[in-house]
Amino acid sequence: MTRNLPVAFILITVLIDAMGIGLILPVMPELIQDVGQTDLSGAAIWGGVLSAVFALMQFVFSPTVGALSDRFGRRPVLLTSNAAMAFDYVLMALAGTIWLLLVGRIIGGITAATHATANAFMADVSPREKKSQNFGLIGAAFGVGFVLGPVIGGLLAELGPRAPFWAAAILAGGNFVFGYFVLPETVTAKKQRPFEWARANPVGGLKAITALPGLGALLAVYFFYQIGNMVYPAIWAYYTAASFGWSPGVIGASLAIYGVSMAVTQALLIRWVIAKLGEVRTVYWGLIYNAMTLAMMALITDGVVLLVLTPLAAFGAVVGPALQAVMSGRAADNQQGELLGVMSSINALGMIFAPLVFTRVFSYFTGSDALIYLPGAAFLLAMGLMLVSWAMVARAATRPTSAGAP
Repeated sequence: MTRNLPVAFILITVLIDAMGIGLILPVMPELIQDVGQTDLSGAAIWGGVLSAVFALMQFVFSPTVGALSDRFGRRPVLLTSNAAMAFDYVLMALAGTIWLLLVGRIIGGITAATHATANAFMADVSPREKKSQNFGLIGAAFGVGFVLGPVIGGLLAELGPRAPFWAAAILAGGNFVFGYFVLPETVTAKKQRPFEWARANPVGGLKAITALPGLGALLAVYFFYQIGNMVYPAIWAYYTAASFGWSPGVIGASLAIYGVSMAVTQALLIRWVIAKLGEVRTVYWGLIYNAMTLAMMALITDGVVLLVLTPLAAFGAVVGPALQAVMSGRAADNQQGELLGVMSSINALGMIFAPLVFTRVFSYFTGSDALIYLPGAAFLLAMGLMLVSWAMVARAATRPTSAGAP
């Protein structure tokens, strides 16, 4: 086994995770309308509920999974999550009612620790000066997955709204087999941390992590940033269908454009940006950039203009890896899993609020009784959240960091 195979597995794992999301995203409106017997506006509400339930399970169980990976290792957690992901997609492919889809999202949310644990693995094998770069590689893999997933999902949608779920199940199952043979353990005896129920929950884990200097404010920035950024998966399919009448194939292509741009940003552009600005300034200016692009998206009336703006919006993805690297640098080696579990839990908390809020905003401004027809209204709310994050970074600018103040 070569030294690069484990990292390759981690990147493939994240890629497949993103592909699974992208595969099913173009068909979710049609599938929900089919099993729920509702219109597009009603499907958006149910889509928000399904996403929020998935996120709620992640919020509750992510610190537990992170603590388990610190105690027992990354390998068993990653392999288990891949196996559970395959089962979840099979269940959703067979679902005949909205309630069975809901059960699938509950199971998937409990066991979906892939991304956080993959980041913990990368933190284990990365020196401090390369963490931003390597976290960027994970973000790039996620972006490539979003390129392949929506395109393939849009094509498979021609076979029916359930075909993408079967494809996602096959990919997750195959990746489990691959990981079983190539993935080593990176949590050594020195790095192991005893499992404590008092810290293996959202409240206890957050309390332990925020006790580290400066992490409380950074986690708050991360929370508002993540909610704002989640406007894309929350309403994109509904927004583009309502505003421009896009088909699942066109929706998939637009997501592919975003994915390519995000992959380029996090694999290549981020190295140049951080070298010029430092990690903290990258976060600072990246949040401003994101707010500006969200404002433009809210008011677009031409689908071609939206396609042009989509790759430019993806360049704001430099914020995530830079912010993650700052926080990872402030945690001990035996707390990386715990930190990333807490971050995953915060991310999940954002995923609870984002779909519910953004889809309801979309439904309110596109319903038959809407006072103003504005499908892009949710982007304005997301812009406000980006500005909240920016204001918090600006306020914390006087706190010294290794990356420099903004």
